[in-house]
Amino acid sequence: MSKINIANMASIKSTKTQGGFTLIEIAIVLVIIGLLLGGVLQGQQLIENSRIRNATNSFNGIAAGAFSYQDRYGRMPGDDNAGAGDIIDRGDAWASVVEGNGNGFIDAALADTFSGDNEAGDFFQHMRAAGFLAGDADLTGLDALPQNPFGGLIGITTAAMGGGLNGTKICMNNVNGSAAIALDAQLDDGTPNGGRFRSVEGTNAAPTDDGDTDPYSEDSTYTVCYRI
Repeated sequence: MSKINIANMASIKSTKTQGGFTLIEIAIVLVIIGLLLGGVLQGQQLIENSRIRNATNSFNGIAAGAFSYQDRYGRMPGDDNAGAGDIIDRGDAWASVVEGNGNGFIDAALADTFSGDNEAGDFFQHMRAAGFLAGDADLTGLDALPQNPFGGLIGITTAAMGGGLNGTKICMNNVNGSAAIALDAQLDDGTPNGGRFRSVEGTNAAPTDDGDTDPYSEDSTYTVCYRI
């Protein structure tokens, strides 16, 4: 009978132990993975909440700026036709400003909202020149439109949209469904086709006058508009 080498057996046992994981080690790894995933999800939610907050501030800030502009100059931004000499006399920031037609409202059709054509682009140029909006007052047309927090643009329209919403409206495109739901709840009544806040389904779409009667979907993307 051959003798059992105790030292070799101990070595084999040690090797097997080093090559695997104990239940405690596996549990620790799973806990760490769970914490990491939870942190990522929480971080994403914080980013989304920040975007929604910035969008709300943009709606309210642009609206307040437009009314302040009207109080200061007696005209709406974009429609301001004070005259080339008078506008230049306001200061260096006004040197490149394009005048509006002075008909009493902002000429911005639905198709102009995110193209910056007509007074839709002039609106933001006038706001920047007056200091009510950050940015370069030399920018015109499409280049004058600000970026929104969701990777789209901020535009302006005075044409009826979203099922007959009239008046001057600030719009954002490329807004995800969850954000559209939150914005409507914060600024209005939470329905896509009622109140001062209207939504039209579609990615990077210009607003339309068709009222979206379907409830909001978190899986959809919207163009949203808020009447000031």
